[in-house]
Amino acid sequence: MESGRGVGNGGGGGSAAAGAAPLRRDARRNREALIAAARAVYAEQGVDAPLDDIARRAGVGNATLYRHFPTRGALVEAVFHDTLTGTLRASEEARRSEDPWEGLTSYLESVFEGLAADRGANDLMTTGVEGTPSLEALRAHNHETVGILLRRAQEHGTVRPDVTAEDLLFALAALGRVVPASAAVVPGSWRRYLALLLDGLRAEAARPLPVPPVDFGQLEEILRELGPAMPGRRGAAGR
Repeated sequence: MESGRGVGNGGGGGSAAAGAAPLRRDARRNREALIAAARAVYAEQGVDAPLDDIARRAGVGNATLYRHFPTRGALVEAVFHDTLTGTLRASEEARRSEDPWEGLTSYLESVFEGLAADRGANDLMTTGVEGTPSLEALRAHNHETVGILLRRAQEHGTVRPDVTAEDLLFALAALGRVVPASAAVVPGSWRRYLALLLDGLRAEAARPLPVPPVDFGQLEEILRELGPAMPGRRGAAGR
């Protein structure tokens, strides 16, 4: 979340995957019902919600779910296709901003608006979910975008020079994990804490940091540890 290539390959909506034979009308209806049910369940429970719950809400059996989506990752990609491409568009707009600080802050605010609105989207952006090539491409693109915006702001003298992209992504993941819970209690409260975090990046606030930053590989490992435990976290949910 180096390029956004491949992000559109997850297959959004109810259409069959590119190159596959067209689905029968009843099969297409079942696929669309599963995607709609998964979108609702993921928004409520996150992406490690039991697949049984999704099949039940869609009104189909587990076998039908697995025929359409053999893995959890395949279902996640289909459900969040539009979210992934929307985040890519926001990142490209931020890169075109003439003001480095405005580009950085507007991009992060856009991302956090999505985190507050959808628990599943929060999981995608703040943890690691295996078996989702489109998400991996988005994460690489997101890392690149944050790095570009951060370097521009540092060159402009706005952001302290010792902050890395991994520093910022680490802090954003930590803050992002509490956003769904806070949105249920005090909607919009994340804006205060994101502003506090961003103020800590300003060059005039800089103080020596106590330890070195994590690198990209370490950050990815941390996010995988934070993410849903798959397979088998909740019985049939983990397939």
